[in-house]
Amino acid sequence: MVTSAGRPGTAHPVLLVLLAVVSVQFGGALAATLLPLVGVVGSVALRLTLSTAMLWALVRPRVRGRSRADWTVVGLFSAALTCMNLAFYASLARLPIGVAVTIEFLGPLALAAALSRQARDALAVLAALTGVVLISEALTVPWAQLDLTGMLLAALAGACWAAYIVLSARTGARFEGLDGIAICLALGAAVTLPLGLVTAGADLWQSRAILTGLGIALLSSAIPYSLELLALRHLAAGTFGVLLSLEPAAAALAGLLVLGQLLGPLQLLGMALVVVASIAVLGRRTGSTLSAAPDPSG
Repeated sequence: MVTSAGRPGTAHPVLLVLLAVVSVQFGGALAATLLPLVGVVGSVALRLTLSTAMLWALVRPRVRGRSRADWTVVGLFSAALTCMNLAFYASLARLPIGVAVTIEFLGPLALAAALSRQARDALAVLAALTGVVLISEALTVPWAQLDLTGMLLAALAGACWAAYIVLSARTGARFEGLDGIAICLALGAAVTLPLGLVTAGADLWQSRAILTGLGIALLSSAIPYSLELLALRHLAAGTFGVLLSLEPAAAALAGLLVLGQLLGPLQLLGMALVVVASIAVLGRRTGSTLSAAPDPSG
């Protein structure tokens, strides 16, 4: 395994992870354009269903012979993933994507700091919280004008992301290869698709919705999962954590280019604080449980 991004042969995996980070956030920005058409549940249903179809076309996960404990773990894993996507997409309907992703990022950051039990990581979380206060505009905008619901939804997505990270490790210990995530996505699709049909109706099958959903499934799931799987074979977990910490910045770029969302100077400063805090915490990880856990909500 490569332990330093400066050694020969590391440029390629670093580029793969950067492309994956950008892909996820542009997938999130594309999802924001689907929300007015089919709503939150419909958008999540399309994303999970089409992602499942793509992954199952490549992977034939073993379903038979699984123990009750296996199904319990993967079921909880799927619940965390599904709830995270629902909360995150609901926050996108209310907040700029750069703001939503920055707040969401507190979840894995707080988890990593809590598990490390080091004072400097606790200070990093405090710096990140300061950054979230700045990006939320709580100091410059009257509270009555703040979208507190959107912020709470983004925070809930972050909490679900932390649960997803823990359950991802447990699922990986019980399921070989991509079997765990393939079954996880299928379970999520089985739950959300009927609900999406009820809430969105015939709009869910419009050509525009299907094409946008395919784009989201590719950008948010198929492409980043594949790129990260290749990169992690040759990249240290700490280096991956540093690259993953750039997701809020990538989200702001996607929001600007795809949605025309422009963040103010204080918001950009707040985002920078979260990114730096994340690099400080995740960049020192030596295992794969936390650092090697990409954002599955984009």
